[in-house]
Amino acid sequence: MSVPDYMQCAEDHQTLLVVVQPVGVVSEENFFRIYKRISSVSQVSVRDSQRVLYIRYRHHYPPENNEWGDFQTHRKVVGLVTITDCCSAKDWPQTFEKFHVQKELYGATLYDSRLFVFGLQGEIAEQPRTDVAFYPSYEDCQTVERRIEDFIESLFIVLESKRLDRATDKSGDKIPLLCVPFEKKDFVGLDTDSRHYKKRCQGRMRKHVGDLCLQAGMLQDSLVHYHMSVELLRSVNDFLWLGAALEGLCSASVIYHYPGGTGGKAGTRRVPGSSLAAEAANRHRPGAQEVLIDPGALTTNGINPDTSAEIGRAKNCLSPEDIIDRYKEAISYYSKYKNAGVIELEACVKAVRVLAIQKRSMEASEFLQNAVYINLRQLSEEEKIQRYSVLSELYELIGFRRKSAFFRRVAAMQCVAPSVPEPGWRACYKLLLDTLPGYSLSLDPKDFSKGTHRGWAAVQTRLLHELVYASRRMGNPALSVRHLSFLLQTMLDFLSDQEKKDVTQSLESYTSKCPGTMEVITLPDGLTLPPVPFTKLPIVRHVKLLNLPASLRPQKVKSLLGQNVSAKSPFIYSPIIAHSRGEERNKKIDFQWVQGAVCEVQLMVYNPMPFELRVENMGLLTSGVEFESLPAALSLPAESGLYPVTLVGVPQTTGMITVNGYHTTVFGVFSDCLLDNLPGVKTSGSTVEVIPALPRLQISTSLPRSAHSLQPSSGDEISTNVAVQLYNGETQQLVIKLENIGMEPLEKLEVTSKVLTTKERLYGDFLSWTLEETLAQFPLQPGKVATFTVNIKAKLDFSCQENVLQDLSDDGVSVSGFPLCSPFRQVVRPRVDSKPVNPPEGTKAGDSSHLKTLEAVLNFKYSGGPGHAEGYYRSLSLGLHVEVEPSVFFTRVSTLPATRMAVQVDKFDFESPPPAPGEKGPCASAAPLEEERQGARGLEVSSMLDVRWRVPSLQRTGEASVEGLLTQLVLDHVQLAPLQWDVLVDGQPCDCEVAACRVGDPIRLEVRLTNRSPRSVGPFALTVVPFQDHQNGTHNYDLHGAVSFVGSSTFYLDAVQPSGQSACLGALLFLYTGDFFLHIRFHEDGSSKELPQSWFCLPSVHVRAREAQA
Repeated sequence: MSVPDYMQCAEDHQTLLVVVQPVGVVSEENFFRIYKRISSVSQVSVRDSQRVLYIRYRHHYPPENNEWGDFQTHRKVVGLVTITDCCSAKDWPQTFEKFHVQKELYGATLYDSRLFVFGLQGEIAEQPRTDVAFYPSYEDCQTVERRIEDFIESLFIVLESKRLDRATDKSGDKIPLLCVPFEKKDFVGLDTDSRHYKKRCQGRMRKHVGDLCLQAGMLQDSLVHYHMSVELLRSVNDFLWLGAALEGLCSASVIYHYPGGTGGKAGTRRVPGSSLAAEAANRHRPGAQEVLIDPGALTTNGINPDTSAEIGRAKNCLSPEDIIDRYKEAISYYSKYKNAGVIELEACVKAVRVLAIQKRSMEASEFLQNAVYINLRQLSEEEKIQRYSVLSELYELIGFRRKSAFFRRVAAMQCVAPSVPEPGWRACYKLLLDTLPGYSLSLDPKDFSKGTHRGWAAVQTRLLHELVYASRRMGNPALSVRHLSFLLQTMLDFLSDQEKKDVTQSLESYTSKCPGTMEVITLPDGLTLPPVPFTKLPIVRHVKLLNLPASLRPQKVKSLLGQNVSAKSPFIYSPIIAHSRGEERNKKIDFQWVQGAVCEVQLMVYNPMPFELRVENMGLLTSGVEFESLPAALSLPAESGLYPVTLVGVPQTTGMITVNGYHTTVFGVFSDCLLDNLPGVKTSGSTVEVIPALPRLQISTSLPRSAHSLQPSSGDEISTNVAVQLYNGETQQLVIKLENIGMEPLEKLEVTSKVLTTKERLYGDFLSWTLEETLAQFPLQPGKVATFTVNIKAKLDFSCQENVLQDLSDDGVSVSGFPLCSPFRQVVRPRVDSKPVNPPEGTKAGDSSHLKTLEAVLNFKYSGGPGHAEGYYRSLSLGLHVEVEPSVFFTRVSTLPATRMAVQVDKFDFESPPPAPGEKGPCASAAPLEEERQGARGLEVSSMLDVRWRVPSLQRTGEASVEGLLTQLVLDHVQLAPLQWDVLVDGQPCDCEVAACRVGDPIRLEVRLTNRSPRSVGPFALTVVPFQDHQNGTHNYDLHGAVSFVGSSTFYLDAVQPSGQSACLGALLFLYTGDFFLHIRFHEDGSSKELPQSWFCLPSVHVRAREAQA
């Protein structure tokens, strides 16, 4: 026996072998159509019996294997079914002759045969025949299955007769010696009358009868005969047939314990005999109790009770453990015979299938290891492939996946061995694909992005290389590119630097002829190869959607925004809403993109390759809105580390857009890399709202750009910075060109300004403009330009405050008024100039220390197009850097007597100053309010003075503002105090005139108070102090002998209501002639401390005493 049947299983011992073959020329399609229908009749119940016949069909069977039919009857071809095409009656004799020739191949063992003729009609077809069936066509043959059942029944009749004939003990007849083919020459000349010879004959015949009983569906009888055969053959050391008897005993026991079969075939085999059903509960349990066969019950089956009595009540059915032990024993006997290698190999395969059901993998692997080393004759390449493939399947069956993959790979390499004249690369490729699961490989790259790497990377890399080579030899370059891409993507971490270079060079060579795509490749057998995106070339670590530049960011009109918020919920905060939107918050971004505007996504990438990586056609993958991706090309240095890459695109429609990933072309392979499939990628969100299109404004100015970059505290970005240099008080025009460089008309424009400098006090309007002329040019169509003019006027305080108020802070300074009713001061002590009027050289006007800087921002809010209808606008900021140099210095300020003043200035009524810009709330503090009041007063004074300067050489003019000089102290001296004090001497007001009196005559002194303030004031206490000025800086207050008071020198005034008046009276007596001055002082009590000192400005009284008349 030379051709092993690797599909053998233990239950095949009970089957009848039927060969189905074509006769003449029959198409393969028609033959296998009928063969499939014939092979469907695999179990047939015997009429008037509980027995079942099992049929095993083969369309090819080597005749030399049929010679071993006596050794094991399931190897004997007992039935032949032939299929032929015959269209005419004249071809019938030749066809029938071929049928007889076919029968002669298996004639010695055939029980019966059938010929199915298709296409022949007429008289011949109408003749009734048992061995021939005529059908008009392959479609019109409904009775094929029925014919096969009849054919099997005929086989059963012959089988049963042979069983009965061999099992019946015919006294006097000599039992023939059954032999295998290689034994016939060894038995020539043996003593046929010896007891040893007779026992051998009996033992072999008992084993043969056991085979027939098993095939006839008599499981119990076969067990008895196998046991008797084992005892007889063991006694004569007939090892080959002893192994066959033991194998038969194992097969019968397997059929009993595992009625579903061990070959993995679908369907459950019917259990022969009802007597075994009661023991079904014990079949699969190790160590189950064996069934005892009553020898007396075997007489009805034709077995002599005397022969059955030889073993009495022995244990006939083996336990699951004993089955494996007997298999081992049988195989050890087979191994003694070189010519029984096929029998030994098939026995190992059967034992493995049984152990697989028993889940005893380690013992099964021992049988398989033994099968690997069984030396058969010189096998053909096809037989080697079949052998390795079956070993692989059996290892897979017992769970040895890697071992299974190894033998399958060996089978694949055998398909393209050098000795094969026509290498089968397709078969090799198919077998290599089947090895992938055993090496923990799959063709889906997603399986390699989860967790740690599984399997041996070196073996997996080798296998992938073999797949690439096999697919290339198949003539499928797309398949080669796909496998090589898969190798590079999944095994990158395990490749050396040289291997990375070699693989990429090969990939570039392949893709030059067939570029890699993202399409699914479907193989002819239906297997699909998913696309392999290069997510590691380069490796992406971080993805961030970038906001638009500050000048292009859309902003929502606040009023509309408030309406939207109130429409969603009446509450400021709702935890229910926050919780329900938790997932959305993790992905949605809080800024917006604009339709038609270029949007950016930043990726932090890394090049893991030891050489420069060129990435072409890199762009974004999006969903939700129509998006035009603008591809980029980049070159990353070797092992670059994290490298920022910005991808851009333009959304064409509005809505919610989601950035799903990016696409690249690397080494000729186009990849779509999705963020969900990238392990370890950090992203702050991938969904953003796209709002309707807005216009885009570009500004240019008549001023040069500034090297200073303004940094507003609000965080706003300045798009353009310009610089200008002014003299203090100078005004210059800034002409701004507004150009609409977008695609939408500019319909609305608002301009605001903000001064950033806080350390400098600014007077007047720094920036002023008129927007009406510019808005008259709106709507501004795309590409059109409008002009906008801004007046820049710098008014700062360059005065030296430590010098400028020297006169006012000196108690000796006097203020001279005019012939009004208001009080005035006179000089009573000469002024000492302690500081020079001219400043030191280091503080002159041209010094850089006097240079002051102003910074401001002009903000342009504009909108138009569909975005304007949705309540969105854009904001553009222009930074203004102004350097102010001093023009006119004010070094001193004082109020002078009328005879010394160059400019006559009336006193002002500041009781109701102009309201400050912007209404203040009721909670406004008093300090800012008073500061605004003071500013308004200073502006009024400065506007009335209107001091201007001009530099003819530079042709520059400006205003010399005194607002910075007019502090509260100065204003207190020029304003009309709310309390009007009048001093009368003898009923005459004391203004500029000198009051005259006679020595020795008392004069009446009256002090009047008129309250013009809105509140009640007083009471007050005043003291009159007389003194003389010697005009040399000396005042003489010791006048007790020269001046005498009639009554007290202290005057008292009661409280005065608003718009009310009060007066106090006293009298003085001058005893000597001369010029006397009366200085009226207030007592510092509670009522006077609450009021400003400027409210208590009483004029000094000058009295000249003359000689009395004789």
